[in-house]
Formats: sequence, C-alpha cells, structure tokens
Amino acid sequence: MNSIPAHLILGFLGVGKSTAIMDLMQRRPEGERWAVLVNEFGEVGVDGALMETGGVAVREVPGGCMCCVAGLPMQVALNELIRREKPDRLLIEPTGLGHPSQVIDTLTGGGYQGVLHLASVLCLVDPRRLAEERVLNNVHFQDQAAVADVLVANKGDLCSDTDQARFHEWAAGFEPPKALVVETSHGRLELDWLTRPHSDRQAGDPHAHDHHHGEVPTEAPPFSAQPWQQYRNSGDGHYSCGWRISPDYCFDYQKLTAFCHGGDWRRIKGVMRTDQGWVALNRAGDALSEADVDPARESRVEIITDTPPDAEELDQRLSAALVDG
Repeated sequence: MNSIPAHLILGFLGVGKSTAIMDLMQRRPEGERWAVLVNEFGEVGVDGALMETGGVAVREVPGGCMCCVAGLPMQVALNELIRREKPDRLLIEPTGLGHPSQVIDTLTGGGYQGVLHLASVLCLVDPRRLAEERVLNNVHFQDQAAVADVLVANKGDLCSDTDQARFHEWAAGFEPPKALVVETSHGRLELDWLTRPHSDRQAGDPHAHDHHHGEVPTEAPPFSAQPWQQYRNSGDGHYSCGWRISPDYCFDYQKLTAFCHGGDWRRIKGVMRTDQGWVALNRAGDALSEADVDPARESRVEIITDTPPDAEELDQRLSAALVDG
C-alpha cells in the first residue's frame, strides 16, 4: 500500500484557504478519494460545517488544538479520517493563527511512517496585506510562509500592480528559493501545484505558540438541552466568540447581515439558517461575501477580534437578529 500524500494549505486570516480547498475538492481526478482535516482558531468549526454542506469528506479539530505541542487531538482526528475515508490524498488546513511546525512534526513523525508522507506545502497570501507591518511582523505569518514550498498570491482580482510587485519582491527573498511562486484569484489552485517537490524548510521560530483553551466540553451538549450555545477562546493576542445554534432557530437575513457589519472585528464567518434559506457569510476587512449553501446540521458563526469581546452584548445582538416570533 502506497503512503498517502498530505498537503498543508496555509495562510493568514481571511486569505481564502477554505475556498481554495473546496475548489480543489471539486476538481480532484475522477475516481480518487480526497479528505480534509481542518482546524480553526475558534471553537465552533465554521469551515468544517461549510465544507460538509458541499459534500466534502472532512474532520474537524477543536479550536487551536492542532498546533499544540502534544498534537494528540490532531492525531485522533487524523487517524479517524484515514480509517473512515481511506483517502488517496489528504488536505490539511491549520488555523490561520496557528504555527505549522508542530503539525509538520506530527506528520513526519514515526507514527505515520508508511501511512502518509508530507507532500508539497502551499501558503496563500493576500498581497495587499504585505503593506501592513502587523502582518509582516507576525511570527505565525512569517513561519507559514517560510515552510511553504509553493507561495500563492491570492485575490489577484482585488490587487494592484504595486501589490503584486511587492509580493514577488518579498517571495524572492526566501532561502532556499520556493519551488513555485504564482498568482491566482478566488482561491483557484491548480492541481499541478500539488505535485511540486517538498523540501524541509525551517520556520524562524518553531516554538512560537501562545494558546489558551476556553472552557469547552469535549462534545457539545445536545440541542434539546441547550439549543443556543456560546463558546470563547483566546491566544496569540486574538480572541474568538462563537455560537452553535439549533436549526430550529431562523435568522432574519437583513438583520443578520447588518450584525455582520456591526463591529470592528478581524473576522466573522458563519453558516446560518435564514428566512431566505441557508447562507454562508464571510467578512474579512470591510467586505462581506455571501453564498447560498445546502442545509447544515446547525447554524454556526464565529467572530475573531484583537481585543477581548463583550460576549454577553454580542449574544444579545445576535439573538436580536432572529426572525420575530
């Protein structure tokens, strides 16, 4: 039996990793089984819920755990995914606020020899954000880019020539040189990019990690007992506040989109039941993207901030977006 190629799809918050993975899954070669292991900074797993609505074979790791030193939550999820799906190829999406070194150590450790091998590592970058010192100086962003074999300038449709030139100048500064440096839009990753050779590229600070787990149960309580569930998490100077909500609750679409625009947040993402059907909402920066999706098992939404959020106030504001009556 050949070992399974495993690819890390890296990138900072809001760069389009999940969109890229879902697009890749739709274009995988006929007859091949691919699977996805996904981890988010927050506790409610919006990306996993979104991928499930698209028919993707996915397994989630609780918020932040994939990059913990022990890596046990990742190994449990990975083992289950391999056993359940028997994939021909595995895509792994660590949190955009996580450090890739511990994930790489787990994948290349003795426990997976002969089972899988680390193949090309891709890192998506929004060239516009290379003008931000807070991004360039972020150790996780630096190390995600450092370990990548392929650097991808995403969101080319939104970038200026100056943005793209800055990206290529920055990408040319890595030693050893990257196997491939490319531009794309809308998260489109060519299948050929997955075949580029993987090299052992060292992160600048493989031990950088500061993560606190919120008081979250291993398994969420059933909605019959708690139909409206709020979760919180913090680490690396960021904070998350998320909800898992019974599908019995329906949101007013207009009120919900107004809520998504209603705060100075780094990120808000959700898969929600509304009076106009199930929708995926995603705001990074000022732009809110919306898409119709198939019905999910539950509504999920997550907010990521730079400062501690007022969870009670956010809870009240979100509940006010429910359909009246």
